[in-house]
Amino acid sequence: MSERDVDAELVSRVQAGDKRAFDLLVTKYQRKIMRLLSRMVRNPSEIEDVAQEAFIKAYRALPQFRGDSAFYTWLYRIAINTARNWLAANKRAPSTPSGFENEEGETFSESDVLMDGSDPESEMASRQIAETVNKAINDLPEELRNAIVMREIDGMTYEDIAESMNCPIGTVRSRIFRAREAIALRLRPLLGDTGDRRW
Repeated sequence: MSERDVDAELVSRVQAGDKRAFDLLVTKYQRKIMRLLSRMVRNPSEIEDVAQEAFIKAYRALPQFRGDSAFYTWLYRIAINTARNWLAANKRAPSTPSGFENEEGETFSESDVLMDGSDPESEMASRQIAETVNKAINDLPEELRNAIVMREIDGMTYEDIAESMNCPIGTVRSRIFRAREAIALRLRPLLGDTGDRRW
């Protein structure tokens, strides 16, 4: 059974009223959507909100989904439109080049352009940002580091993280928030942020 067939089966179950089937789709694509949105939304702490909104829109629109395209392609377009609407509502410009959108969403890979332009200066800045983020994560206290890695790198749900760390979901949210704040603080000098806007 292909990925598309698996998704089609899950979509059919959701359309028949099985909410748990949608949870499986969210779990399957959450990390991919978050990675996609991180290329458009500059504020790391807001990416999750945009992703959640995109999944809510997808859930509400699923009764009209006919399977003319792959589920991820359809979800990809919803996520891109949700991010654009969010950026417009917050009067912010996307952090991606105008040629970013790809008709075949499922073929979009991490090797594609990460920042505006592909000149050596931009590539060096991308590398420097990645190194700073990795160092910031490594320097976090263990409980914060574990929480942020499970969430952002492994794509685990808050519920799964809470179960793994044997603590309440509220504690997980707090740890992830504190980790994001610490990482953002390290990134501010690189991004030319004076610190007067909240991350």
